[in-house]
Amino acid sequence: MATLDGTTMHQTSKPDPVSRVQRRLTAILSADIAGYSRLMGADEEGTLARLRAVRQELVNPKLVQHHGRLVKTTGDGVLVEFASVVDALRCAVEVQRSMAQRNAEVSPDKRIEARMGINVCDIIFAGADLFGEGVNVAARLERMAEPGGICVSGRAKEDAEGKLNIGFTDLGEHTLKNIAKPIRVFRVEMEAHASHPAPALPEKPSLALLPFPNMSGDPAQEYFADGVAEEIIMALSRVRSLFVIARNTSFTYKGKAVDAKQIGHDLGVRYLLAGSVRKAGERVRITAQLLDAASGSHIWSDRYDGGVEAIFDLQDRITENIVGAIQPSLLLAEIERTRRKRPESLDAYECMLRAYPFIWAFDPVANTTALDHLQRAIEIEPEYSPALALAAWCQARKVIYNWTPALEEAKAEGLRLAKLAGDASNGDPMVLTALGAAHSVIGDLERAAALIEKAVALDPNSAMAWNRSGWVNAFLDRPEIAIEHFERAIRLSPFDPMNFNCYFGIRNAHFAAGRYEESLAWCRKGMLERPELLWPLRSMAACLALLGRIEEAREAVRLLREGHPDITIAQIIAITPHRGDYVRRYAEGLRLAGLPE
Repeated sequence: MATLDGTTMHQTSKPDPVSRVQRRLTAILSADIAGYSRLMGADEEGTLARLRAVRQELVNPKLVQHHGRLVKTTGDGVLVEFASVVDALRCAVEVQRSMAQRNAEVSPDKRIEARMGINVCDIIFAGADLFGEGVNVAARLERMAEPGGICVSGRAKEDAEGKLNIGFTDLGEHTLKNIAKPIRVFRVEMEAHASHPAPALPEKPSLALLPFPNMSGDPAQEYFADGVAEEIIMALSRVRSLFVIARNTSFTYKGKAVDAKQIGHDLGVRYLLAGSVRKAGERVRITAQLLDAASGSHIWSDRYDGGVEAIFDLQDRITENIVGAIQPSLLLAEIERTRRKRPESLDAYECMLRAYPFIWAFDPVANTTALDHLQRAIEIEPEYSPALALAAWCQARKVIYNWTPALEEAKAEGLRLAKLAGDASNGDPMVLTALGAAHSVIGDLERAAALIEKAVALDPNSAMAWNRSGWVNAFLDRPEIAIEHFERAIRLSPFDPMNFNCYFGIRNAHFAAGRYEESLAWCRKGMLERPELLWPLRSMAACLALLGRIEEAREAVRLLREGHPDITIAQIIAITPHRGDYVRRYAEGLRLAGLPE
């Protein structure tokens, strides 16, 4: 059978068909040559000669040195058994480092690059051969590795961590072909770096994008992989709430396997975005993942597929989706980071971050806690626009959700805070979005629409801005535009903690269009996400009543009044931002449902 050098190797012992089957725990290394068919097609004799030299001068001596047993060869790949995962990793790392040194001295079209996967598992032995799911896992890990790289299972990483001068990057859990349970995968980071002072971390979330390697085996696709990365960098750079490393610096890491912690140290960033591009036939697959540079831990990942016939549209869509998903993922990571700091050490930005989870809670007590954190931020920095805008929104929420009997006072305070935040003169999309949300409830809808329109223009990848645009358009009796904008928010950030609010927004838009069955369905979908919320019961009761389901409508009113015993139709209508016929039908539904006038 062909080995790494394409020659034939005979195993030292043949399987005995009647030998006794045995089991034992072992480390399995699976390896193959990246782009083998392309190399052979371009220069068969030269490729075979280079492969033979790699095996004889490099691979075989390392196997002997680290006690590896060659189990079998499969085309351009090998399967090797080690008694210890430390031996397996040490051998793999030394082979890859040595091959990288050899490749640095030859042209790119002549480089021999191996991919390796390592797993620790219980194996069935029959003679000299071995079987079991663990062998298949090692082979799948090998195919996930980049050229010149190594991927290992979670078990292998746990057994080897701290015993070698290498790092591991968490690639998350993956469902591997023909493997029953998801496997946690780690990429081995092999390069060592000299220590030097790290740049100071910016106050806002800081991010570097690593060039996306072309995994297609086709050099002609290199331009597309680079183009995707460049588009994402440019899009992220337009997000004013982020600090993004420029393209020329990011691309110095192209083709290198580097430790996440080291890159974070060198560039002075908290987060890294990595990914890959693979073309197979007429399909393109792009993966992306967000990492915490300090710990190497995985924050978010996704995969995008499409046809090459619309490759540039696909690139635009992928860029939009990645940027949209990163913003809430980074925000969650930043919030978690601030929770680990002592309260007295927080600056205005971090106090604002601490408010976010309480804003998302949609609860009057939590809303008060959010205002306390925002007030602390404003005390530290009185002209801090993001905190002022969010505080204005929290005051507006007290009005729209009946969280205070002093509605006029909350409205006046919200407008005061909005004015201090800079209102339409502000150029921060997040500030404009929060102000637009506040004005849609306690200001005027035309002003709110202008603010949100400006926010979307400045940051078209903001799921929060599209969410609020959906609400404003629903209030302005533009239900179809509202639904489109809510759907865009969900598509940009499919795992956003605020998506339940989009569901309620779509419910609102369908009610505006007189589609009560659809409105009720979306209301129920939102309440499945947040069953503890009471305010959606107002709309549910009205929908049920207008559909003639009076008993169900009255039950919804009963549940609503358990939390708000004094609530009336007049109070609800007084705070709704809707106009005209919507208000008339809403009041009629609540009246039929039995809510007092």
